[in-house]
Amino acid sequence: MLRSFRLWVSLLLLLPALISQAQLAPPKAITLDDIWGRNAGTFAPRSVQGVNWMKSGGFYTTLADGRIVKFSITDGRAVDTLFDERIARAGQNISIEDYQLSADEQKLLLTTAEEPIYRRSSLATFYVYELATRQLKLLSRGEKQQYATFSPDGRRVAFVRDNNLFTVDLTTMAEKQLTTDGKRNAIINGGADWVYEEEFSMARAFEWSPDSRRLAFIRFDESQVPEYNMQTWGELYPNDYKFKYPKAGEDNSTVSVWVADVTTGQKTKIDTGSESDIYLPRIQWTKNANLLSIRRLNRLQTKLDLLHADATTGKSTVILTETANETLGGQPSYVDLEFTDDLTYLGDGKTFIWTSERSGFKHVYRYDMSGTMLGPVTSGNYEILNLLGVDEKTQMAYYLSAEISVVEKHLFRIGLDGRNKQRLSLGKGTYSANFSPDFAYYLLSHTTANSPLTVSLYRSANAEVKPVRTLETNENLRRRLNLYQISPKRFFTVPTPSGERLNAWMIRPANFDSTKRHPVLMFVYGGPGSQTVKNEWDSRDYFWYQLLAQKGYVIVSVDNRGTGARGNAFRTVTYGQLGKLETQDQIDAAKYLKTLPYVDPGRVGIWGWSYGGYMTALCMTLGADVFKTGIAVSPVTNWRFYDTIYTERYLKRPQDNPSGYDDNSPVTHADKLRGNFLLIHGTGDDNVHFQNSVEFVNALIAAGRPFRSFYYPNRNHGIYGGNTRQHLYQMMTDFIVEKL
Repeated sequence: MLRSFRLWVSLLLLLPALISQAQLAPPKAITLDDIWGRNAGTFAPRSVQGVNWMKSGGFYTTLADGRIVKFSITDGRAVDTLFDERIARAGQNISIEDYQLSADEQKLLLTTAEEPIYRRSSLATFYVYELATRQLKLLSRGEKQQYATFSPDGRRVAFVRDNNLFTVDLTTMAEKQLTTDGKRNAIINGGADWVYEEEFSMARAFEWSPDSRRLAFIRFDESQVPEYNMQTWGELYPNDYKFKYPKAGEDNSTVSVWVADVTTGQKTKIDTGSESDIYLPRIQWTKNANLLSIRRLNRLQTKLDLLHADATTGKSTVILTETANETLGGQPSYVDLEFTDDLTYLGDGKTFIWTSERSGFKHVYRYDMSGTMLGPVTSGNYEILNLLGVDEKTQMAYYLSAEISVVEKHLFRIGLDGRNKQRLSLGKGTYSANFSPDFAYYLLSHTTANSPLTVSLYRSANAEVKPVRTLETNENLRRRLNLYQISPKRFFTVPTPSGERLNAWMIRPANFDSTKRHPVLMFVYGGPGSQTVKNEWDSRDYFWYQLLAQKGYVIVSVDNRGTGARGNAFRTVTYGQLGKLETQDQIDAAKYLKTLPYVDPGRVGIWGWSYGGYMTALCMTLGADVFKTGIAVSPVTNWRFYDTIYTERYLKRPQDNPSGYDDNSPVTHADKLRGNFLLIHGTGDDNVHFQNSVEFVNALIAAGRPFRSFYYPNRNHGIYGGNTRQHLYQMMTDFIVEKL
């Protein structure tokens, strides 16, 4: 007994020394293995994923490990298992990748065997599961389907197969084909073509009417759109993959809107005007089951109309119009469809909520169904970023905005009369919210640039903003980060000759010595409406920058003119001349950094991906005397090679604005390259075609300029798969260490 007591005392005396040694232990070095390799989960934050609210806000369901489980939101207790793939088999093994719960919460629609196509589209095999009978049924015995979706009454499912639209009656499992003319690279019914999917952020192009009697759908005739031929490698002979891709100035799909009666199959074409060279990127049912809303854009996207159409006759009326010159005294620019994506029809059937930049900043407005504005809901010299929803019981709108800071995102609520505004996110950083359908509860997610995700539950009715409980803190990740040498992001602004102060962040080496000169690597994206300078967590490149900081580099990112959250004038100033002002801002920012006493003026580099690759190529040519080293990944090198919707929105057609395309093309300025330049691209890039890099390489060769290039066979715009990302980042790291 005495011996045990002495041993215990000895351990207590030794404990402070052990703690001291642990505190003095050198921090771990970050490796690419920790970010992209065998230990890729090292810095991965935990999240609260797949929260699907049930009609009563007190419950939600999630999918994990093949089980769909119902939880009580207030205490996190699992109250029921709705489906377990290990038990319900339908005669074969299935693996659930996603699911939908029918509106009456009596059925599940399960997504299995999913095959991605492009960014938002995929093929899959779907099953329907009856919760009451525990019966699992295959949705269709035909080829794989796309976009399977329950009708509002839960009695049918609609889907697209082979470019045609189908429904299945879930009582009889009888399949009904609503269109018959679908054909690859010609006609698509109910699904988006490539350019709509990529640039209008849509893939499914059909919507159920509120009474489940009709399907509205968009028909794409892409027969006149030129084909792009992309070779895929691996067999004895390469395969040709051909798909419709309208490059700037070329023909788009001819689009039309139809309404099909799901019982009779009868189809009605909606009148969308006499002009055919237009975009019809959104269809949405109002609360009236006979009234469909459609958004129509002219080809150059300078005018957007909201149409209301009678689904029985096809007749339509223009309810309101947004034009680019309505803002800022008629400054030439464009109307951004995304700024109208908060369209909300209210349950009274008499009013709707619309968002617009007509004041110079995106704000929320209230209209009656005839298109008469009833008044603004929000106003001020700041951007509304997202309208999250309207609680019609309390007549309150919930939204995220940049009112507190351009580099932050905060949650507010406000009465539909524009009164009683309340800020619901009280700290610094970036917030997002997920509301229950009845707006009784919401999950509030929060990060900062230097702290990972926390998720907490709140009651909307509480006047005091106080969480009911916290679902995730990432405490384990926070403790793990303490073992590494992490240097925080610091926010600052860069003065420029244009008079603008540009938002920026900087990561310095952890052992930073302000009396020494350090090399600088700038990261750029810079495209219209984008932002890299945000006070939010970045779980991947943030740690690559920490790795570079360990090697003595200072990392900087600057948001140039044309980027988002600062209003229409700041964003659209680049209209008609993409690359010109953005490149000048990055060059001016680099020159400013060179004046700082701790920056080595002879060792400033820049890198970027996609639009950022384009910017890097321009900075390395037009700014050849400023930047020592650059890495361009998957860059656009001539906007003539890119798609109609994105490019013409900002540059008009090449026929209308040839100098806007050519004056700021890296191909035009290839002979100016002088620094160390690495060009990287995937040969299977369906978005920014490998052609861009091929043409730039040809121009560099013709100009006799030295450079390095690397291609990734069959990899798409994201350049990933297997060991690809680690290989890419290792190559970039080695190039920076060698050349900067």
